[in-house]
Amino acid sequence: MKISKVLNNNAALVLDEHQHELVAMGCGLGFQKRPGDALDPALVEKLFALQNHELMSRLSEVLSGIPAEVMAVCTDILNLAKKQLGRLPEEVYLALLDHCHFALERHRQGIALHNALQWEMRRLYPKEFAIGLQALALIEQRLGLTLPEDEAGFIAWHLANAQMNSEAPEMQAITQLMQQVLRIVTYQQGHELDQQTLSYHRFIAHLKFFAQRVLSQQSLPAGDTSLHAAVKASYPQAWRSAESIGGFIWEQYRKELELDEMMFLAIHISRL
Repeated sequence: MKISKVLNNNAALVLDEHQHELVAMGCGLGFQKRPGDALDPALVEKLFALQNHELMSRLSEVLSGIPAEVMAVCTDILNLAKKQLGRLPEEVYLALLDHCHFALERHRQGIALHNALQWEMRRLYPKEFAIGLQALALIEQRLGLTLPEDEAGFIAWHLANAQMNSEAPEMQAITQLMQQVLRIVTYQQGHELDQQTLSYHRFIAHLKFFAQRVLSQQSLPAGDTSLHAAVKASYPQAWRSAESIGGFIWEQYRKELELDEMMFLAIHISRL
């Protein structure tokens, strides 16, 4: 691989054997290097391609001035997330790096940033939030700085966002829609939902993709129509909740829920 552009002492754009541009990161790999120089593979700690042209265009801005130790701890946070969540797009590393760098800078300056969706992130994305808390512990251990818990919610936001390949404004809309649906179900159940059960977590996972479909006006592939009547007869209270959700979706988003959507909602609600 050859260097096409040095971003800083720890990052560079490189060309592979197929002349594809990649981002290479590692401690000191860009030090005293120039375009055209060969890259020592032993120095590469992270290598990935960026599909997002907007991220590529602001790459120099994101990476400039970020210390190697911050890059290293963000690499460990991403590896931790991958172990617990599965495959994640490499672009999330830059989002985490950008956020953690400025979070640390804010902390040093005594500036606290309140996370308005902290409670929702903890409730709707418990795995991601738990990773956020682990990330804060890792930052404290490695960098000696204690960040507020709000930052765990922000890190969870980036991870959840990456899993759904959504931009931040859409992610906010998804989270708000999920919260509204949960309010409807909680009201009709007459009590708070038990957030520790497997059924609750399955429902939350379903709601993430349900909200995506609603906001993008997508539909489920048509299924077996004979099942709809059976589910409606077997779980009448859950079906009524699904109908209430359908009415809300039509009123707020002008999307009519298909019977398959109603059926899956009713099945999940019946298990709560």
